[in-house]
Amino acid sequence: MGPAHGPPPVAAGRLDGEPQAGAPALARGEPAAAHPRKQKRARPADGSVRRHQAEHPHQVWAMDFQFDATADGRRLKFLNVIDEHSRLCLAIRVGRRCKSRDVVAVLEELTSLYPAPAFIRSDNGPEFIAHALKRWSENSGTTTAYIEPGSPWQNGFAESFNSRFRDELLNTELFTTVSEAQTLADRWRWEYNTLRPHSALQGRTPLEAAQPAAA
Repeated sequence: MGPAHGPPPVAAGRLDGEPQAGAPALARGEPAAAHPRKQKRARPADGSVRRHQAEHPHQVWAMDFQFDATADGRRLKFLNVIDEHSRLCLAIRVGRRCKSRDVVAVLEELTSLYPAPAFIRSDNGPEFIAHALKRWSENSGTTTAYIEPGSPWQNGFAESFNSRFRDELLNTELFTTVSEAQTLADRWRWEYNTLRPHSALQGRTPLEAAQPAAA
C-alpha cells in the first residue's frame, strides 16, 4: 500500500484587492450570517470497522500498497499482504508497477502455501476491484472486504504495518534497483516475522502466533 498535502488556501478576493461578489461576507466587510455547525463525520455505527474480525490465522488477510523510489527518482510500488490475526507478513512484492494480474499472481502463490482466507480486506483501488481479482476470489472461495472510501482506519492492521515498514526500511534505505529493494524488503520481512515480539500477540512473534495451537 507520501506526505499528506492539504488543498491550497482559497483567496477571498481578486488580486487587485477588490473582493469579488462571490467572496465570503467577512472579506467584503459584511457581517457573517449564522450557519449551522457542520457535524463531524462519524465512523460507521454498523460495525463495518470491525466487520470480519479475525478469530484465527488465515481467516482475514489485508492488502495495501506503499510507494517509494529508486535513487534515480523512478517509482517503486510495494504490495504488502498481512494476516490480521497473527500479524504475519505474508508477502512484500516490489515492482515499478503492480496491476491486478500481479496481485492475483501473489495471491495464487500465497494460497499454494497457506489456506485461502475467508476474507481479504483492502481499499477500492483499481488493482483490487478489477475483474481478474474478483474471478480469483470467486474461484478460491474468498470474499473481498472493501473498506469505505476515505476510511483508512478500517484497514487498521495494514496501516499499522505500513507505518512500521516505512519507518524501519523505506525511510532508512536508498534503493538503486528493483531487485535490491526486493532483497532488502524480503530480509526485513523475515526479521519482522521471526525476531520481533508483539505486545498485542502476548510477546510472541508473528511466526509464532501463526502456528496452530497445541492440542
